[in-house]
Amino acid sequence: MMGYMSIKEHPPLHVPVLLEAVLAQLQPRVGERYLDLTAGYGGHAREILARTNSYNTACLVDRDSFALAQLGDLAEHGVRLVRSDFLQAAQTLVQAGEQFDLLLLDLGVSSPQLDRAERGFSFTYDGPLDMRMDQGQGKTAAEVVNCTGQAELAQMISRYGEEPVSLARRYAAAIVHARPLRTTGELAGVIEQVAPRRRHKIHPATRTFQAIRIVVNDELTQVEQTLRLVPDLLLPGGRVVVISFHSLEDRLVKRAFAEQRQAGYEAELTIITKKPIAGSQYDVHNPRARSAKLRVAVKK
Repeated sequence: MMGYMSIKEHPPLHVPVLLEAVLAQLQPRVGERYLDLTAGYGGHAREILARTNSYNTACLVDRDSFALAQLGDLAEHGVRLVRSDFLQAAQTLVQAGEQFDLLLLDLGVSSPQLDRAERGFSFTYDGPLDMRMDQGQGKTAAEVVNCTGQAELAQMISRYGEEPVSLARRYAAAIVHARPLRTTGELAGVIEQVAPRRRHKIHPATRTFQAIRIVVNDELTQVEQTLRLVPDLLLPGGRVVVISFHSLEDRLVKRAFAEQRQAGYEAELTIITKKPIAGSQYDVHNPRARSAKLRVAVKK
């Protein structure tokens, strides 16, 4: 049997959010099959696999090639690594009839993606406007910012950034006036210049960046369609944990779980968390966990 592979022995690039809560809710046991649809840098996976010791039946998915490259130690021990977005991976696994005892869907953007300037996710580190989780696919943030009409851009910022309509229109107008924009710093600066003069708990560009990232990666469609496949991916008694980071994601998870709860005898899942476990309460030492919400369900 393989020895305990702790994250202390393999220092992570990304501190896993709500790790203790994930372990407590999934309750991994020796021999159980594990599917991680958003493996990232393996922070959750290493701790779960240390408990299941079922490396040969585990499947870790991520669309980010840089992230998967950090999981070589797990691949050496038999873990299957799949480069794919989580929806496509879920569809492929369902079609193949594969099922698992444990399923994790962590919807957050990882720290290395945020912290590496060339990925273009963050205004903290000035870099090219990219924001693609898979840099080999799709349009970049620069294309969205520079080619979208003003009205559509405002609607995008309002809908996916959850900014007030009037403020979204102001930001869209400023962006269009300043185009072309090439870097995260330029975009953040444009928004900062026209933002209301008040004290912000977060940078005034945060929600606009969120909106653009959601559009670039088609995130909400991915989440909604993947949640429908969860029952088919689980063995009877299998557990699923979903971690969301903003209200748009959590609303989709909440709705999917509510539909299961209301389905009566036709329900395939038993919902464990009536209210989500909040990162702000259980993961106070990780600032990127402050908005996290964790929901849990079990396959009947």
